[in-house]
Amino acid sequence: MPTLKVTIGERNRLDQRTQRRIKAAQEGEDLDEAQPVLNFGSYAELSRILSQKNLELLDAIFEYEPESIREAAELVDRDYKQVHRNLSELEDVGVIEFEGGGPGRAKKPILAYDGLEIDIPFAGSEDSTETAAP
Repeated sequence: MPTLKVTIGERNRLDQRTQRRIKAAQEGEDLDEAQPVLNFGSYAELSRILSQKNLELLDAIFEYEPESIREAAELVDRDYKQVHRNLSELEDVGVIEFEGGGPGRAKKPILAYDGLEIDIPFAGSEDSTETAAP
C-alpha cells in the first residue's frame, strides 16, 4: 500500500507542484511513483478530520485489525456512534475503507494506506514535511 500525502494550502501551490513534476517527466527525470494526495483547505479542517482521537482510532485499526466498527469503538474506549461518525468521515476523505457490511453483517474498517505523510509548508518555505504512520 502507498502512503497518503496530506497537505494544507491553496490550490495553486498544488498546481505548481504538479507542473514541476510534469516538466521533470518531460525532461526524462526519474520520478517517484505517483503518490495520492489529500488536500485540506485550512488547519481547522485538517485538525478536525485528523484529530488526536481519530489518529488513535487509525492506530488501533492498524495494530488490532478490528472486525467491526463496534470492536474498533471498544478498542479506543469510545461510544459506538462517535466512532461510526468518525470512521464515516475518514472513509469520505479516503483514509479508510469498509469491508463487508451487507444486511446483518458488520462493516470492517480497513486502512487504505500504510501511513500518512503530512506536508505543512510555512510562509516563505518551499516544502516542510513531517511524517506520521498509524
